[in-house]
Amino acid sequence: MNTNDRYARYERLAMKRHPDGILEIVMGAPGKLSTADHVLHRELAEVWLDVDKDPDTRVAILRGEGKGFSAGGDMQLIEGMIDHFDTRARVWREARDLVYNVINCSKPVVSAMHGPAVGAGLVAGLLADISIAAKTARIIDGHTRLGVAAGDHAAIVWPLLCGMAKAKYYLLLCETVSGEEAERIGLVSLAVDEAELVPKAFEVARKLALGAQSAIRWTKYSLNNWLRLAGPSFDASLALEFMGFTGPEVKEGMASLKEKRAPNFPPDCAF
Repeated sequence: MNTNDRYARYERLAMKRHPDGILEIVMGAPGKLSTADHVLHRELAEVWLDVDKDPDTRVAILRGEGKGFSAGGDMQLIEGMIDHFDTRARVWREARDLVYNVINCSKPVVSAMHGPAVGAGLVAGLLADISIAAKTARIIDGHTRLGVAAGDHAAIVWPLLCGMAKAKYYLLLCETVSGEEAERIGLVSLAVDEAELVPKAFEVARKLALGAQSAIRWTKYSLNNWLRLAGPSFDASLALEFMGFTGPEVKEGMASLKEKRAPNFPPDCAF
């Protein structure tokens, strides 16, 4: 079923309506990884406001098409953040809004993550009310590898989901978490075989869509107060991340990614 004009303006997100008030939100295209360019980054922040106000949607499913869930920010976006204050300020606001808009969306959100899960897509994937990962999914917060602090969603939700010790291990070292390990440590709700990922997401979404809507939404609102309590930590982490885009480490991190080599970060730190 096609969506109405509410979602017609979206260029990087494909919307599909399903019975029982389920809205499927798809990032990327067959055979490709979804990369967060200027347009997708903005759309991932804004779509939850439309979902919240949509009277025909009871639950949203977020998934990636093609080779994976999400591939992180594209080079042009990151270079713009390094070089231009206006771009940094705009993307900072979008990154803030993405986190708070997912948290404050009254409708439950189910994520279905396979392959690489990085960047802005991962923010929504881990903040989803029910997060489902393929056992072979590769979840990674790549901020410190790029040379900036782990901002966006990391400080607000990782310690709550998997504990401070695990959060520090994976965020400081920029280590990959498989979907199977993510379930074991509590980072995601469920891990399933990749062939079962989308059917399981729809099974969960259908149960939510057919449940008592006010009870489910109010339970989400109440539980998400734990995340709202962490708002100051999140705001600080996001500010420090974006301050890092003005420094020397991110330039070396970006150069090493483009040249496909290990980074050689400057030994001295101003902090």
